[in-house]
Amino acid sequence: MQIEQNYFTLFGLPESFHIDKAQLSERYRALQRELHPDRHAHAGDREQRLAVQYTAHLNDAQATLKSPLKRALYLLQLRGHPVRDDDRRPMAPEFLMQQMLLREELEEVAASADPDSALEQLQKHVAEVRKQLEAEFVHHLEAADEAALLAAVDRVRELQFIDKMQREIEQLEERLADY
Repeated sequence: MQIEQNYFTLFGLPESFHIDKAQLSERYRALQRELHPDRHAHAGDREQRLAVQYTAHLNDAQATLKSPLKRALYLLQLRGHPVRDDDRRPMAPEFLMQQMLLREELEEVAASADPDSALEQLQKHVAEVRKQLEAEFVHHLEAADEAALLAAVDRVRELQFIDKMQREIEQLEERLADY
């Protein structure tokens, strides 16, 4: 195994946003058994260090491909369009308005007459937005021209907002469950 090997190649998966998660898990377990440092405990120092490095690379690769957002970020990186935190291009006003409305919904959940139902509705709404953004990302990624790749970057930046919203919903769900 080469430490700089493409994550998709490492797991024998096509370079695509949609992956076979069962194949990813199966191949991960097989590689983990093969590369785990404990299997190389009686080897020399160099082999032990390599086993640790290979395992770290394997774990990074698995975590990246398992997460839809991280997988999208990685695909853009492979195509020479990494999403940077300091990207100052403006986001679409429609998306920003949608985010404001979702935030308002989130704030209103706890005060609603039926917080569980309100939270469930918000989760469905956010899941629909995520699904739409992912579909648009795939469409732009597959077009692969410069303008389409820039649009794919924009969709991933928007997915980052949705991902954060999803985490905040999960945190609120935990707080509501504590009551």
